[in-house]
Amino acid sequence: MYKLLFNLVFKKMDPEKAHHLAFFWIRLAASVPGLRSLVRLVLAPRDPRLRTTALGLDLPGPFGLGAGFDKNGIGIDGLSMLGFDFVEIGTITGEPQPGNPEPRLFRLVEDRALINRMGFNNQGSARVAARLAARPHTSSTPVVGVNIGKTKVVDEADATADYLKSTERLARYADYLVVNVSSPNTPGLRNLQAVKVLGPLLWDVRKKADEVTSRHVPLLVKIAPDLADEDIDEIADMALHLGLDGIICTNTTIGREGLKESAERIEEIGAGGLSGAPLKERSLEVLQRLRARTEGRLVLIAVGGIETAEDAWQRIVHGADLVQGYSAFIYEGPFWMRRMHKGLSARLRASGHRTIADAVGAAVKAG
Repeated sequence: MYKLLFNLVFKKMDPEKAHHLAFFWIRLAASVPGLRSLVRLVLAPRDPRLRTTALGLDLPGPFGLGAGFDKNGIGIDGLSMLGFDFVEIGTITGEPQPGNPEPRLFRLVEDRALINRMGFNNQGSARVAARLAARPHTSSTPVVGVNIGKTKVVDEADATADYLKSTERLARYADYLVVNVSSPNTPGLRNLQAVKVLGPLLWDVRKKADEVTSRHVPLLVKIAPDLADEDIDEIADMALHLGLDGIICTNTTIGREGLKESAERIEEIGAGGLSGAPLKERSLEVLQRLRARTEGRLVLIAVGGIETAEDAWQRIVHGADLVQGYSAFIYEGPFWMRRMHKGLSARLRASGHRTIADAVGAAVKAG
């Protein structure tokens, strides 16, 4: 049904407008208590065997929604209703900003991919913090990660102060905090991945988070798939040295290799980060390298090209404690998480492992 709707309606719409329309209906359904419960019952089946603990958090399963879908934390309950085990909001910047000019989101349907140059369009950390502060907290409140980035107009030299502004405002409401230094759509942002710059930045964010909260807020960094292998090793070593809680691997890529879409269309689209199926192989390679380097001492969240339960399972057995998706959600629709949960349950049962945590890194241990 969704594929028919996608082909007849969404595929013909501007991707960003289609996103806003679909997200509106998700939020609307979640605002009606009886309907929310019914949708959750149908779309979010929970196998107790999938429950897992990571970053000190008790999660109903290992699969979450990656940052970028809900930039301002306006639809957390609706996304949880659809079956995501945790939701990462953002990227949120110190100051509000409109992002890059439209059009800035493009579908590559044959490649099952997206290209975006959104440019961290968001309402700013102060407004998002106020929204999170107003959320009621119950035993069923979803786990929420908060992803923060640099305001575009802020110079690289002042980036740390900008991140600290967001940290001060948002850390107390985050179940975990992510420093995003890997989007290709903010000028100079990826320069912050250099270890000599990234190390002090993460240290200062850690210190600020500890100052404004009475609990330990897990801190992670999100890295690009385009890093050289030796740079990935350096970041892993730095994360261990700093006592970072984890790494998210990976963000979008600036690469365009192996696409089915015509070269003319790709050139017409222009700059932006590529996500979806074409990222699958490289994202897995980065995960495997990080797992080998850190030997299970950091929580690794895998994202990039995950479309099926088998994709998610392969990330888990190769060392991912948690997995995330986004682009496939656009193509698969609201029943996607139901299929992911059922597929992961089946693979866990067939594997002989008792829990998801037991399966993490199983392929590495077997090798």
